[in-house]
Amino acid sequence: MKDFIKSEIDSTSAVLVGLITPEQNEETVNEYLDELAFLAETAGLQPGKRFVQRLDMANSVTFVGTGKLQEIKEYVLDEDNEVGVVIFDDELSARQIRNIEKELKLRILDRTSLILDIFAMRAQTAHAKVQVELAQYEYLLPRLTRLWSHLDRQRGGGSVLMRGPGETQLETDKRIILDKIARLKDELKSIDKQKSVQRKNRGKLVRVALVGYTNVGKSTLMNLLSKSDVFAENKLFATLDTTVRKVTIENLPFLLTDTVGFIRKLPTKLIESFKSTLDEVREADILIHLVDISHPAFEEQVEVVENTLHEIDKSEKPTIVVFNKIDAFEYEVKDEDDLTPKNKHNISLEELQQSWMSKLKDNCIFISAREKTNIEELKTLIYEKVKEIHIQRFPYNDFLYQTYEEE
Repeated sequence: MKDFIKSEIDSTSAVLVGLITPEQNEETVNEYLDELAFLAETAGLQPGKRFVQRLDMANSVTFVGTGKLQEIKEYVLDEDNEVGVVIFDDELSARQIRNIEKELKLRILDRTSLILDIFAMRAQTAHAKVQVELAQYEYLLPRLTRLWSHLDRQRGGGSVLMRGPGETQLETDKRIILDKIARLKDELKSIDKQKSVQRKNRGKLVRVALVGYTNVGKSTLMNLLSKSDVFAENKLFATLDTTVRKVTIENLPFLLTDTVGFIRKLPTKLIESFKSTLDEVREADILIHLVDISHPAFEEQVEVVENTLHEIDKSEKPTIVVFNKIDAFEYEVKDEDDLTPKNKHNISLEELQQSWMSKLKDNCIFISAREKTNIEELKTLIYEKVKEIHIQRFPYNDFLYQTYEEE
């Protein structure tokens, strides 16, 4: 079980399944499934046909209704479709996974397990690997009753877990996993202490943290501001490990941190496992909230990030909202005789800037990190925010900035 962190996903065709409920309409579900498809591609899968059903709530036995499950079964069992995995857009219970697998005879993933697989693929440092492994085991624990074959692939021939199925074996597996979770938590505590010492050793320099939804361009902006070479890729969760760089703007030094991206329905256990990584957010003096304004659901993404940040840290921090990817922003121009109300698909960038965003005033800016549009203006804005805190922290240096600005 020591190699549990390795992802099992192979390149194969995937069917996606979602529900329309009173809490999420058809348009929202389609957006969720678009994101699920992007997650699947990031994991090396080939997203294919989608199945959507309208229900008041998920079926407690099979998630979708009996008729819809039969429809999915007929499709996936057709050899011409070459389906290797079925992915559900919500977290499934052990009972649901067991019943669906029994019916479809295929590997079943939910959004949580898919994200965990991606995290396992992306984890590079020992720190990230421990955090991911902990989240994996905590996800696995309540689902042990249906995961015998899954565990078999992880055990190896000499494991004590191979003694045979049954209630005794289940309790044995549960105890071993609980022990593993306890050891991983102890290991994370040790790492947390090391990270805490590292943060203290950085001195009193102002700390600025890049936060935002996954794949909004944080690493690209990090590279621009710090002139470094942080890994950036057009895939979800390209960055798992926190990267800290010393940045100087107009002779004013500060620390810039690139953090893991957030996502809708981010597993709670994953947030808990990445506590030490998110401590960088808690200890930041200033947050730069990067937003992909070209994404059709960017406002919901903003809400997801703000809610997650509130879970992490209840305190209010100075925040600069940076609307990125203005070069990719598109909208539908309405015909002059179209009298229907405008919606998010036909509002121009200029109109958006005059909407709720105008209330942010000097705390927001519109840029393109890829095209380097308005980057100098962003640097000036960051400089002013950092300077305010730096002067409070080092008041005897105030005259240096006055002299510099006069020159």
